[in-house]
Amino acid sequence: QVQLVDSGGGSVQTGGSLRLSCAASGLTGGSYLMGWFRQAPEKERERVAGIDSCGRTIYADSAKGRFTLTRDNAKNTLYLQMNSLTPEDTAMYYCAADRAVIASYCYTQGPQDFDYWGQGTQVTVSS
Repeated sequence: QVQLVDSGGGSVQTGGSLRLSCAASGLTGGSYLMGWFRQAPEKERERVAGIDSCGRTIYADSAKGRFTLTRDNAKNTLYLQMNSLTPEDTAMYYCAADRAVIASYCYTQGPQDFDYWGQGTQVTVSS
């Protein structure tokens, strides 16, 4: 069974940086969609960065130039380096994974379609 444990959140001032980690287990066989999502109070869960069904890295417009998604295959860990943080980045951050079942083209999916989630790690950015 797939299990994800995310960590690395905390409180920083505007302009600060954090690196989130997502340790994965049980990701065996086939391809997986991966992603980092965030959800602020009273807002919809949104994708910040992810890996599509072909292994390509994607970023939300709000993250481009500030956030970097990387992975360490040996440690089965996904990272999200977040720089130049602003109060708009304040949210609970979650890593997510799901099996990629369509092989004929590259695609991603919304948070409603991901099956596996970390417990979440809080990021708070003060002004």
